[in-house]
Amino acid sequence: MTRNIINLLFVSSFLFTGCGETKKGDSLKNTNQTNQSDAEAKSENKPNGPKEDFAIVSTSYGDMTIQFFEGAAPKHVESFKLHAKNGYYNGTIFHRVIPGFMIQGGDPNTKGDNKASYGTGGHAAKYYGIGDEKNSKTWNLPAEFNNIKHSRGILSMARSNDPNSGGSQFFICATDVPHLNGKYTVFGQVIDGDEIIDQIINLPRDARDNPNRRVEMNVRIEQRDK
Repeated sequence: MTRNIINLLFVSSFLFTGCGETKKGDSLKNTNQTNQSDAEAKSENKPNGPKEDFAIVSTSYGDMTIQFFEGAAPKHVESFKLHAKNGYYNGTIFHRVIPGFMIQGGDPNTKGDNKASYGTGGHAAKYYGIGDEKNSKTWNLPAEFNNIKHSRGILSMARSNDPNSGGSQFFICATDVPHLNGKYTVFGQVIDGDEIIDQIINLPRDARDNPNRRVEMNVRIEQRDK
């Protein structure tokens, strides 16, 4: 009888100890789940890293991705991005193509059919101190010449003989063009899709270097991680 009571007490003691350990285990498990949830919440609330603006120039041949040189030509980059965001370039064409040199676009006149006006239009996206502040069609960009060389894929601003006459027209170099260095404002570079330059530049063209086929563009600004 005494032995049975002792055995019963031993079993009871074991069961209570087991229950106690199970509760402790559950408590640890719940604590781990809480810590994991907290970590996930902190990860979700963690601020995103710095972003960089890129231009995506879409054509019937594909897309070109352009990285900007904002530090070298801040006004030119700002004006180009504003035009892109406002849809200014959408529907314009690459109106001038010269093999072994460059492709040129960005003239709003090219949305129409009057080829005689191609290459004569465009203006800066905001007033930069050049032209009549009340007449946006007269706005030009001040030159921001820099040390970046005109090599293949470089995005540079077209202009007249006046260094401070850049508007909206730009050109993309198909090869190295050293005689332009320091004379035209470089403000970006094609970093993806440069094979499209070759497809456009080799189109049949007329005596004014206007391609016989319209190659329209749509330009948008896209943010990516630095």
